Amino acid sequence: MDNKTCQDHIDHNRALYIFYSSVVVVEFILGLLLNITVIHLFVFKLKFWKSKTIDIFLFNLVLADILLLIGLPVKAYNFQQCSEDKVVCKVQLFLQFLNRGASIAFLTVISIYRYFSIVHPEKRKDLRILKQSPQISVFIWVLLGILTIPAMLQSFIRCDSSEKDELNELNRLNVLLREIVFFTQIFIPFIILVYCLIRIIRRLKQKSVGDKTKLRKAFLFTSMVLVFAICFLPYAITRAVQLKIIGTVMTEEKVTVVKLYDGLVCLSYLNCLLDPILYCLSSSKFRKLYISMYLPFLLKKQQPEGSEDTADD
Repeated sequence: MDNKTCQDHIDHNRALYIFYSSVVVVEFILGLLLNITVIHLFVFKLKFWKSKTIDIFLFNLVLADILLLIGLPVKAYNFQQCSEDKVVCKVQLFLQFLNRGASIAFLTVISIYRYFSIVHPEKRKDLRILKQSPQISVFIWVLLGILTIPAMLQSFIRCDSSEKDELNELNRLNVLLREIVFFTQIFIPFIILVYCLIRIIRRLKQKSVGDKTKLRKAFLFTSMVLVFAICFLPYAITRAVQLKIIGTVMTEEKVTVVKLYDGLVCLSYLNCLLDPILYCLSSSKFRKLYISMYLPFLLKKQQPEGSEDTADD
């Protein structure tokens, strides 16, 4: 939609978009505080570069979430007023796509690593490629940076775009590539996560370990898939519907879909707030360190040192 149409749309739904903007601001504040504390522990306490393979992937996951959160103030502003600066809008979208893609990619790699560790522990030699975690991390960032370039080359829904731009063959190719990357980085990882969850739960039922350990691991992976599904699937499906009905005239149907899409965008940012809880704090070692550093008043409620199984690390 063009800038005037976008502004009219927001003006007619001012209360709703003020609420959206407030939600984004809250997610920004809470998510940034939580992720910064996690980064602090990784860098100054755990020295992640000297730690286990999984710690390097976790660090990159949190880094991607922080970089995504940094752009949220601009997003909150755009929920209330369409940006007149096309370049700023495209840069913000590029960073959004890049860092959300990186967050999903590292989340998927971590899930695959833990899948092999739990379901196929006897095949640790097959994990040698994952031992090259620094190189894999750099590769993921570079690859996603290249694949996200189309977000900078062609207007997006909120970047003051005009339909005549779509007539250019090169622009059509950019749009197609951008949407392929967008949907691929959500649906393929979700399929992988569901597969890993099913196999892990089956394996945990077979292993002769304590019920508490099995429940903890099953809850972790189930929560991981649920959070991913809630944050990203409705957002991606609504995006597909929005692409189908996009046009220069804002009919009532389009207004409804745009409002729903914008609300689900807010929901998708919740992932940045939950990632450190579900993945970083799933390690008993990290959890104890985090509580002792930032929540010492909870220490008296913790179990004795030897009573907690550390098999979830």
